Amino acid sequence: MKQPAFLKAGSTIGMIAPSFGVTTEPYYSRYNASKSNLESLGFNIREGENVHLDIGIFSSNTPEKRAKEFMDAYSDPNVDAIFSVGGGELMVDILPYINFRKLRRLPPKWFVGYSDNTNLVFPLTTILDVVSVYGPCATTFYNNPLKYSEKDTIRLLSGEKKFKGYESYGKEINDPRNPFHRLNLDHKKTILAVNYTNPFSGTLVGGCLDCLLTLCGTKFDHTKEFIKKHPEGLIWFLEACDLSLLDVRRGLFQLSQAGWFKNVNGFIIGRPLAINEKAEGIDHYSAVTDILSAFHVPILLDADIGHLPLMLPIKSGARGSVSFKSGNMSLIYED
Repeated sequence: MKQPAFLKAGSTIGMIAPSFGVTTEPYYSRYNASKSNLESLGFNIREGENVHLDIGIFSSNTPEKRAKEFMDAYSDPNVDAIFSVGGGELMVDILPYINFRKLRRLPPKWFVGYSDNTNLVFPLTTILDVVSVYGPCATTFYNNPLKYSEKDTIRLLSGEKKFKGYESYGKEINDPRNPFHRLNLDHKKTILAVNYTNPFSGTLVGGCLDCLLTLCGTKFDHTKEFIKKHPEGLIWFLEACDLSLLDVRRGLFQLSQAGWFKNVNGFIIGRPLAINEKAEGIDHYSAVTDILSAFHVPILLDADIGHLPLMLPIKSGARGSVSFKSGNMSLIYED
């Protein structure tokens, strides 16, 4: 795997909007404060042309122009990392306009984002063998000093290797009248460990299940080729946004039958937004374990990944070791 150079004071972060742009509150205020805060930490900020646009279909701009913004940032030798300013719905539309052949010839570069940003994080890892970060988008870096996921993202991009899950979680608050009141961490985090006896290691890969299901079977699906390149085995990290419990079960069945979980060493499953949903004979645990238990590997459920913050940033494509102790998860990277 090709890992980009770690960030340091003076590094330049390129801000882009490959899905939604920053045009409404509370995201506008959060973005401006995050930008200022990152600059105060010694980073230079370079904005793409779509960051403050909302002229596409559920997106900042047309697929062609959003793809160009990404390509321009990745091709710019003065940009060291690329942060997505937000998630959204239709980032997948840009993939036909991404020049993967050109990207392969360029030095690797960090890309950071989650949710809809799976549509770049996952292909960068599985097609180009580039380590990327499944982590918070640029609008949440406004706390000074940084806290939680954002602090750990900068630690990750700076080369630190040891990370641990958080103690609590809650639903994100997006009140335009009070933009900086975002987190209500009113639930104690509890991870359910299935088939876990000892720490497990491998190459991390995954993202938002909603997006991965759309990629499966397309020309952007190089998962089987990626698996063959990694005989050490994979650790899949997965979380769901809009999917119901039955959607999750069907989706995991689809990916398992597509051969995505061959040579798997373990699963890290994030808290789904449908965490409180129930259906006859199924809950958000059994929706996962009914399918994934067949692989006889450790499964950590309700881990700190995804749409119910706090979320632990993860290096997609990096080798790491996952351990579970005293109800919490730890992750140590090899490089």
